[in-house]
Amino acid sequence: MKHRFVEDDIVLSHLVALLSGIFPPGEELFIRSVRRFADQVTDPELKKRVAGFIGQESVHGQEHRRLNEQLVDKGYPLVSFFIFDASSRRQRLLVRIENLLPAWVPLAVTAAAEHFTATLAERMLGEELQKIPGDPEVRNLLNWHAVEELEHKSVAFDVYRSVRGPEWLRIGVMGVLYVLAVPVITIGVLLSIATVPKDWHPIKVARQARAVFRGPLLKGLIADLRIYMKPGFHPDDVDTCALLNKWQQELFGTHGALVGYQK
Repeated sequence: MKHRFVEDDIVLSHLVALLSGIFPPGEELFIRSVRRFADQVTDPELKKRVAGFIGQESVHGQEHRRLNEQLVDKGYPLVSFFIFDASSRRQRLLVRIENLLPAWVPLAVTAAAEHFTATLAERMLGEELQKIPGDPEVRNLLNWHAVEELEHKSVAFDVYRSVRGPEWLRIGVMGVLYVLAVPVITIGVLLSIATVPKDWHPIKVARQARAVFRGPLLKGLIADLRIYMKPGFHPDDVDTCALLNKWQQELFGTHGALVGYQK
C-alpha cells in the first residue's frame, strides 16, 4: 500500500484514514449500546438481527484495526490516537462517560450514526466513487464494510423503537450529529494532513478539498442526513435493496472479489 492510497489524492487518503481510525472505538460503542438492551428485545427476528449486528460490527473493528496499523506505518500518525485496547485509560474514560448517561442516549447515538454510515456506504458503492483509482485491498475492505452497513442499517433503530426510546431524543441526537459531523471531520482531516509535512501543500489541498465537498461522497450529504429528523422516519424508507443485492453478488457471488475472505 502506498502512502497516498487513493491515487495522488491527499485529502481523500487522509479522510479514509481518519474514518478508518474512528471506526473501531465507534463500533465498540455501538455494540455496547445495543447489547445493554438486548434482554429487553422480545421479537425473535429482531433478536436474531441484533446478534448479527454485534457480530458484523465486531469483525469490522478487527479488520479496521489491521488497516490502521498499516496506515500508521505508511505515515498517518493521527490514526494512532484511535488505537487503544479495552484496558487502556482512554477506553475506561470513554466507558465511564457513557455510563453516566441515560442508557437511551448511547443507543440513540448509535441509531443516528448508523444512518450516517449507511448514507456514506450508499455513496461509497456508487459508480462515481468506484471509478476513483486506489489501493485494491483498501477498496475491497471499504466495499465489504459498506455492504454490511447497508445490511444492518436499521437494527439499532429498531431496538431503540422496541424499547420505546423517545422520539424527541432520537431526532435531537441526529440534530447534534447533523450540525457537527462535517465540521469535525473537516478539522480532523486538516489536522491529519498537518501532521504529515510531505502532504502539506496548501493550494493542492484546498483544490482537492473543494473537489471532495463537490464530489459524490459529500455533495448532498447534509440533506440525506436531514431526512432522519422527520417524525416517523425509518431507515428502510431509503430503499437500498437493489444496490445491496448487486454488491452482495459483486463481492460474494460465484466469481466475487471477496469469495473466501470476509462474510
